Amino acid sequence: MTARLTSRSSAPVRQSSVRAHNLALVLHTVANSTDRLSRAGVAAVTGLTRATVSALVDDLIAGGLLTELDPPPRTGAGRPAVGLALSAAGPAGLGCEINVDYLAACVVDLTGAVRQRFVEHADQRASDAAGSLEALGRLAARARLAAEAEGLTVAGAALAVPGLVTGDGVVRVAPNLGWQDVDAPALLRAVPELADLPIGVDNEANLAALGELLVDPAFLSGGGRPTFLYVSGEVGIGAGLVLDGELYRGVRGWSGEIGHVTVYPDGRPCRCGARGCLEQYAGQEALTGDEPLAAAALGIALAAVVNLLDVPVIVLGGAYAPLFTELRAGIEEELTRRVLTSGLAPVALRPAALGADAAMRGAADTVIRAVRDDPAAWLRR
Repeated sequence: MTARLTSRSSAPVRQSSVRAHNLALVLHTVANSTDRLSRAGVAAVTGLTRATVSALVDDLIAGGLLTELDPPPRTGAGRPAVGLALSAAGPAGLGCEINVDYLAACVVDLTGAVRQRFVEHADQRASDAAGSLEALGRLAARARLAAEAEGLTVAGAALAVPGLVTGDGVVRVAPNLGWQDVDAPALLRAVPELADLPIGVDNEANLAALGELLVDPAFLSGGGRPTFLYVSGEVGIGAGLVLDGELYRGVRGWSGEIGHVTVYPDGRPCRCGARGCLEQYAGQEALTGDEPLAAAALGIALAAVVNLLDVPVIVLGGAYAPLFTELRAGIEEELTRRVLTSGLAPVALRPAALGADAAMRGAADTVIRAVRDDPAAWLRR
């Protein structure tokens, strides 16, 4: 957690803190540049001295975080500058996902490239939490071993689940899996090949939203910092809300349960105990063969979100992404009818760029993001 500074401290800044800050500054500068910056270029952008940048770059290269590129052909006098780029042969993130009808795991390197991907389709409602997480752990172990055979070092793992997750990774409730108070990190670490890894857990729609954010932040900005709603269509329906480039989790971290928004008050009974919930009309099991009803139900629920929060972009993921063409007209019809500002600023609707892989990609990306945000911690390892 990042501490909030409320006043200027009189305590001296440790040299190690300055170095950690500068390592992150250099790494982010290279990662976010559209050009192949040289050491001199990094110094010019950051304001650090060339000698400082050179020493930091040497450390980042030695730690497998940066690599030097071959210089371009010489076009004039002098030696061409050597460019820098994120290393594809250093730390990597292990992303895992469990959903009602499948298990998935992938490994993503520091550049964002997927290096390993494994998916197994099976109904997880037929297994208890321990059995499902043991099977997922074996799948994740296969992905890790295959990535390490390529020379990568898995820095950590993150798990995407369709449920409410506490800050310490306990799945408080996942109705469609039948889980309650499941210590998911502990069960995954019971698989020997994962026992040494730090493991985070989050809601699958939250992680999918973060994955989409990294793919196309310009489109998702709506003219400013990225603000959008990601809707995950599985057997259950979840949503991830990004406001001004940051994931909004709610006070207790349980936001996004759009699948249990009531669309028809006297409608079908839901597993949650209520009636007329969105997932009873637009969840994956209800979706098959009745796309018009699903689109209308989605449009009703999404219109309520837009009226309340004024989000400019909605991304449809999971099972909705491949059916985007079939669903779009019905959803937009309801948005036009029900959103107060539809005539002034129509909501942009788009399919998820990452498709069904968004959640596990987002999970892996959280591991990579942690390394990029604090390279000094990685170098100490």
